[in-house]
Amino acid sequence: MAEEQFKARHKSFFVSKLLSRGVAEVIDFSNLKKILISTTKGQPNTKLRVKLGIDPTSPDLHLGHAVVLRKLRDFQKLGHQIILIIGDFTTLIGDPSGCSQARPVLTEKQIKNNMADYLFQAGKIIDVEKAEIRYNSEWLKKLNLTKLLKILSLVSVNQILERDDFSKRFFAKKPLWLHELLYPAMQGYDSVIVKADVELGGTDQTFNLLTGRDIMAKLQMKPQDILTVPLLEGADGKRKMSKSLNNYIGLNEKPLEMFGKTMSIKDELIVKYFLLCTDTEEAKIKIIENDLKNKRINPRDIKLLLAKEITKIYHGSQKANEAEKEFIRIFSRKQTPSKALEIKIKKTSIILIELLTDIDKKLSKGEARRLIVQGGIKIDNCQVFNPFEIIKISSKGLVLQFGKKRFYKIFPSN
Repeated sequence: MAEEQFKARHKSFFVSKLLSRGVAEVIDFSNLKKILISTTKGQPNTKLRVKLGIDPTSPDLHLGHAVVLRKLRDFQKLGHQIILIIGDFTTLIGDPSGCSQARPVLTEKQIKNNMADYLFQAGKIIDVEKAEIRYNSEWLKKLNLTKLLKILSLVSVNQILERDDFSKRFFAKKPLWLHELLYPAMQGYDSVIVKADVELGGTDQTFNLLTGRDIMAKLQMKPQDILTVPLLEGADGKRKMSKSLNNYIGLNEKPLEMFGKTMSIKDELIVKYFLLCTDTEEAKIKIIENDLKNKRINPRDIKLLLAKEITKIYHGSQKANEAEKEFIRIFSRKQTPSKALEIKIKKTSIILIELLTDIDKKLSKGEARRLIVQGGIKIDNCQVFNPFEIIKISSKGLVLQFGKKRFYKIFPSN
């Protein structure tokens, strides 16, 4: 009896953590918590079908995807059936969530190439073997006009225009294409097909998730509950992590790249990354937050802990330790990477765009500008986004990282 009570308390704690840590909103909270806590002999009385959809718009999953995949993993740990939907058909439409303009339309070949490695990457977080993996082309590609009209009759244009991103584009007289308006209904229909009890997503997906809930209710199905997580900002600290914005930390990054990219995030994101991207205890995170706020600790030292923890999750302790040592060797101690070229510059201060074109004579100023703006340049492992930033070159020199693999050690010539 005592053991049963201990397990029940432990499960109650785990459920509370699942529904609170790094969670933006839960609908319907009381219903979902009641079901999650209800168990018999350690097994859930109601085995929920928990859905997450990811559109293969690029070949890489990143830490932004990992935030919600980690929540999916928590449901799986509780014994529920998780469903990962690869949106190979909805990618043809392009999710308009949070977009100020239409997404570029990808070809079926591009989509197929993008999703080729998705299950391997997702498998770093969830147990893919026990998950239900579905591709929404299975049902969306087979829709005839009669069926499509029936689905669309369940969603009004008024509802669609309630979306902030749609209404802004509409009133700004920016193009709002019909195929984009279909996206929320198609995602909602996914929930109908897989009979989802719960759907997970980022806060930018709230409208789409609610649309699915509404469609299910209109079809006399039990409407899915919803759990949303905050969006994770990328290394620039301004916009959500995205492959297209080149501010992402990919799950397939090599250990040193993952470590280095994590070290480049803005100081104000440290606590959020600990909370959303690691399993560090919340009490410890609170101490870190207070120490940072009261300036009792150097943010760089905490970032070293964060980078090591994240790298360990995806590459193991040994690789994380090696990445930390190499990072400190290269950047913290100003040692030259083994493949770095040493270059001497006549000036002790130079505009960044000029520095790049001086180093690479084949690089045009336009190409250099694009490379900088897209986050492809780091000075002493800090991303620089301003092409016209003045770079000071001291006698100790600096390390310039040019893309992913090119390193230069820059010294003044005098």
